[in-house]
Amino acid sequence: MDSITRTRLIFILIVVGALCIVGVSLVYQFVAPGDGDGSGFTAASVANTPPPAGAIVVEIESSNTKEDWMDHVIASFNAGGHTVNGKQIVVTVAHIGSGSSMNDILDGTVQPVVWSPGSDLWVTSINQAWQDRTGRRLINGECPATLRLPLTIAMWRPMAEALGWPDAAIGWDDIAALSTNPEGWAAYGHPEWGQFKFGHPHPEHSNSGMLSLVAEVYSAAGLTEGLTVDIVKSQAVIEDVGAVEQQVFHYGKKDTDILLRMTQRGPDYLHAVTSYEANVIKWNQDHRDELRFPLVAIYPDDGTFWVENPYCILDAADWVTDEQKEAAVMFRDYLLSPEQQKLAIDWGLRPVDASVALRAPIDMAHGAVPAITIARVPHLAYPSDEIVGHILDVWHQAKKKATVLLLIDTSGSMQGTKIKGAVDGAVTFVDQMDPADEVYVVIFSSKVTELPIAGPVGQVREELKSSLRSLYAGGATALHEAVIYGVDRIEQFKAQDEAMDERRLYGIVLLSDGMNDIYGGPSENDMFSHLPSGMEASGVKIYTIAYGNDADIDVLATLANRTNGKQFTGDVEDIEAVYFLISSEF
Repeated sequence: MDSITRTRLIFILIVVGALCIVGVSLVYQFVAPGDGDGSGFTAASVANTPPPAGAIVVEIESSNTKEDWMDHVIASFNAGGHTVNGKQIVVTVAHIGSGSSMNDILDGTVQPVVWSPGSDLWVTSINQAWQDRTGRRLINGECPATLRLPLTIAMWRPMAEALGWPDAAIGWDDIAALSTNPEGWAAYGHPEWGQFKFGHPHPEHSNSGMLSLVAEVYSAAGLTEGLTVDIVKSQAVIEDVGAVEQQVFHYGKKDTDILLRMTQRGPDYLHAVTSYEANVIKWNQDHRDELRFPLVAIYPDDGTFWVENPYCILDAADWVTDEQKEAAVMFRDYLLSPEQQKLAIDWGLRPVDASVALRAPIDMAHGAVPAITIARVPHLAYPSDEIVGHILDVWHQAKKKATVLLLIDTSGSMQGTKIKGAVDGAVTFVDQMDPADEVYVVIFSSKVTELPIAGPVGQVREELKSSLRSLYAGGATALHEAVIYGVDRIEQFKAQDEAMDERRLYGIVLLSDGMNDIYGGPSENDMFSHLPSGMEASGVKIYTIAYGNDADIDVLATLANRTNGKQFTGDVEDIEAVYFLISSEF
C-alpha cells in the first residue's frame, strides 16, 4: 500500500431513468467475478461521481474480505431501480478494516447508514463505546449475518502437509508447540525450513487480527467459551500466547498486506499468517503465477471463528433518516436473498445458509477444505468487551516489543505548517507505542543530530513529546547521510539485543519533504548500498513518508521496498493518520 488515504468510496449509480436527469452522466463498468466464469459482474469504482439529485443514499462501511461480492450486489441492486417514496435508492460502499471503521464512526470521521464489520465482536464494542460516551446505544436493531467465513491459518502447502494437512487435526496448540520447539521444522523432518515464522494483523486495527488473538487465548485455556479475567490473565495463558507471539515477525493493518509480503519474499520470509478461507482462495486465484507454492487454509481444530459479517443499520444515529433506514432494509433483504447468497461462492465466500451446497472455488484446488464445517470445527464464543480489553492487555505483555528510530527532516523547506504537522504526527506515533517499546529520534537538515531523550517509551514518552514540540526548521537536506546514520544506529541496537537473546521488531520511520541537496557527502548509491537486504523477516524495515509535492518519491519508495517496509504519502492535514497507520506495523 503506497497511500494512507482511506479506500475510495465506490459509487455505483443506476442507469434507469437517466434520460430524466438533466446534466448527469453515469458511467458503469462490469467485469466477471472470481475465475471469470461469466456467472455475474462486479462494479468498478466510479470515483467522484455524485448521486442523482434527490436520491436516497445508503452509505455502507464494510469489511474488506467481502469486497468483490459486495460491489457486485450493490451494482445489481442499484441497476434495479429500487425506490422509497418515489425516490431512487443509491447504495455506496467503503471497504475498510473493522477496527479502523469503528474508530472512524466513533470519532465522527464517517457517518454511514450501515456498518458491516467482520464479526459480531465489533458490534458489541461499538455499542459499549457509544453508550459510554452518550448514554445510549448506536445500534438497537438486529444485525443479521450476511456470510459465514471461517478464520484460518494460511500456510504454504508443503509446510501444512508436514503438519498433516488436510487430514490431520491441527490446532493452535500445535502452532504453539511448533513455535517453542528448539528444533523448529526439523521436528517435522524439514531442518532446511529453520524456525517457525508467523504473522497476523494488528488486533487493534483488524478483525482477523483481533480474532486470532482471542482464538490463541481460548486454545491456551482449553476452552471454547466462558473466558474470565482470571483465566485470561493466568500464567499458563500468558506463556502459551507469548510462545506464538514471539514468533510473529509481522503485524500490519490487514492480513492481505502480510499475504502480499509472503508472495513477494517467498516461503523463507514467512511461513503462515492468520487469514480468512476466502482470502486464501482469492490469493491462489489472483497470484498463482507469483506464489512459490500454493497457500492452504488450516482450520484450527480446537475452535475458530466463523465470522458473520453482520449487517447493522445505525438506527439510533442522529444522521440516519427514516427514509435511509427503509432503504437500508430493502438492500439488506436483497443481500440476503438466495440468489445473492449463492453468488457469494463465486468469490470463495460461504453463504450464511449452511444448507447451500459449496462448489468451486471453495475446494482443495484453491486451498480450502469444504468438508470442514462449523459442525466439525466449533465456533468460539465471542467474549465480552471487558474480557477483550484484558486479552489485549495480555497481548501487549506477551508480544514482541519494537525498537523504532524516527528520522525527521527539519530542513528549511519544512518551515511553517509542515514542521508543526510532522511534529504532531510524531507525537501521535509515540503515544501509540507500547511502554516497553524503545524509541529514538534523529533529526536532519544540514547535519544529522540524534536527540538525547531516548529509550523505553514508558520512561521517556512525556519528555520526548516535549522535546519533539520544540523542533524548528532550517538548513539544507542531508538525506543520504541521515539514512546511513539511522541504519547504523538501529543495526547497532539489533546486534546488542541479539547478543542478549532478546527478540524485537525493528523499524525506521523516515519523513522528508524534499531530496538530498548536500553535495560532497554520501551519494545515493552509498545510501542504497548501506541498506539491509529486506530478505529476512527479522530485519530492519524502513517506512517512508513523502511529505509534500517536492519529496523525492522514487528514492523514498526504493528505501521502503528494498527493506520490505512501506512507502506512504502525506500532507499537513493527514500526517497524524499516516503515523497512526505505521504504528499498526508494530
